[in-house]
Parts: sequence; structure tokens; C-alpha cells
Amino acid sequence: MSDENSKPDTGTPETAAKLAESLAAEPARQGEAADAAETGADVAALETEIAELKDRLLRVAAEMENARKRAERDRADATRYAAANFARDMLQVADNLRRAIGTLKDDEREGAAESVKAMVEGVEMTERQLLSIFERHGIREITPQAGERFDPNLHEAMFEVPGSGHPAGTVVHVLEGGYMIGERLLRAARVGVAKAEGAEKGANVDTTA
Repeated sequence: MSDENSKPDTGTPETAAKLAESLAAEPARQGEAADAAETGADVAALETEIAELKDRLLRVAAEMENARKRAERDRADATRYAAANFARDMLQVADNLRRAIGTLKDDEREGAAESVKAMVEGVEMTERQLLSIFERHGIREITPQAGERFDPNLHEAMFEVPGSGHPAGTVVHVLEGGYMIGERLLRAARVGVAKAEGAEKGANVDTTA
């Protein structure tokens, strides 16, 4: 094919005018394409920025919610445990009431004078009222029974008891009851535990179980 055939046909005025118009519009089309590309880049950048701001906002909202929950928990703990020291002192009153009741045996009570019986009943009623007040304020007794396994998280071993007939490391005697306030230990139960016998004689009581 010759060079003459590859050249645009400009033989007529109409063809020449269309070619000129096309050549004149080419820069505009290129500018529009460039503007579109720039606009697309701007949109992508804005979408990225919006996503980052959204993620940051969610993180801030989560931190504020956690801070609110911590503040509520701290206020609740402050209210619940504010009287812990006072309650711990009041446990001594409960101990004395229980000791007073324990000094009079059942058979002795039967033969006691009416005035003595009335006094004992009054002491028992006072103890029940005190324990009821403790319960209303979230204080509950955790005194173990004989034969229960020693729990170092709740009990304090004061001595070992040989020949108790109970397995080693179990509670056989309670000196003072234990109490919880809420989920915290107010006072450990002070107990005596069974001492190992036979082949285990001389072994230490396991207070870490």
C-alpha cells in the first residue's frame, strides 16, 4: 500500500472540516480523562480517610464504654466494701455471742432457771439478728464443717490434731468462723486440721490444695 493511500482523505472540504474538528477536540478529551483519573484518586483517598476516621471513632467509643464500666464497677466496689473494716470488727461481737451461747450445754439449759433460759434465748436472738444484718450487707459465713477439706483460700490452719480419725488435711475443729463480703474474703476461718498418721507421720499438712 502506498503512502498516498495511508493518508487521511482530505479531498473534500467536509472531510477536512471533520478532521480539523476531531484534532481540536483531542486535547479536551485528554483533559477530561485526566480530570476523571484525578477525581477517582481523590474519591479513593476520601474513602480511605473516612474508613480510618470511622475506625478511630469506634475505638474511642469502645474506650469510653470500658471507662464507664470501670467507673461503675469502682463505685459499686467502693459502696460494697466501704464497711469492710467495720464489719471485720463486728465479727468479734458475733464470736462473743456464739461463745456465750456455747457455754451453756443443752442438758444444763433444761435444768436452768427461767431467767437463765430467757437470757440465753435473748443472746441467741441477738446473734440471729446480727447475722441477718450481715447478710443484708453482703456478708456471709463460710465456716467449714468437720471432715471438710482444708482450703487455704478460705481457711487458716492454727494447729494439727493427731488421732482424729479424719483424713490428713481435713478440718476437725473450728476456732473462729470465716466470712466473705461480696466476693472478697473478710476473715478466714481459723481451724485445726487432722494430722497425718502411720506412714505419713511427721509430714506437713498440705495447705496449698
